[in-house]
Amino acid sequence: MKLSALSLLATFGTASAFAPSAALSAARSATQLDARKPFISGNWKLNPQSRDEAIQLATDIADSITDDSPDADVALFVPYVFLEAAMAKAGDKLMVGAEGVCPEINGAFTGAVSTSMLDSLGVKWALAGHSERRVIFGETDEYINGQCLKLIDQGMAVMLCIGESEAEYEQNLAGAVCAVQLKKGLAGISKDDLDRVAIAYEPVWAIGTGKVATPETAQNVHATCRAIIAEMYDQEAADNMRILYGGSVTPESVDELMAQSDIDGCLVGGASLDSTKFGRIINFQS
Repeated sequence: MKLSALSLLATFGTASAFAPSAALSAARSATQLDARKPFISGNWKLNPQSRDEAIQLATDIADSITDDSPDADVALFVPYVFLEAAMAKAGDKLMVGAEGVCPEINGAFTGAVSTSMLDSLGVKWALAGHSERRVIFGETDEYINGQCLKLIDQGMAVMLCIGESEAEYEQNLAGAVCAVQLKKGLAGISKDDLDRVAIAYEPVWAIGTGKVATPETAQNVHATCRAIIAEMYDQEAADNMRILYGGSVTPESVDELMAQSDIDGCLVGGASLDSTKFGRIINFQS
């Protein structure tokens, strides 16, 4: 599908972009909502600073998952050098994924890591499109789409990160930005492969700043994202898609966020480096 940015801005760049679709809400049954298993994930970024610290942190986080924990998927996205160590300590309690991947399989790409390399370690998930990769490292929508396609082709799964800057948010463009990033990021991925895709909505202005979108604001943008997915695929695909919220999620904010009907989990940054805090987020109260 050829994407027209102007048409997307016209469609989603108004206040209505933040309002849940009435048709969407009517079509979505309680059964469909219950079918989306919560997904709590942590992104360690450029942390911690040693293998021993990574092992201890992974061990403590795994220990926080008990028989009394919510029935949720839990994942840690960690630096490449800590993947195997973290996986060894995670056991079957949680998944360990990569923070990114190169959309090329082999060749003269110094410093890159391919999907086949990750797959050979047993890694099944990777992030794509995180705002820090977009802004700091200049990864484009086309590059990010390449990552998504390679992960799917490899039989792996991808968490596609999307979200607007503070300036875009203040101009009421969150819906338009998310529409562009979703349509470009998921281009070429069939409905049949969407069970290996999760979406993380991360308002850039809330990442690492201590600012958190109100649960109502986050819910409305999530509902908008679900409507966009319904437009791209169909209502069933939208109902089944897990959409996570990220952006300074804390033990104090997680319960109210997870109570929203279109928020299916969290992608946690700073708090995932503290096993006590992340353990509380994993054990959110529904």
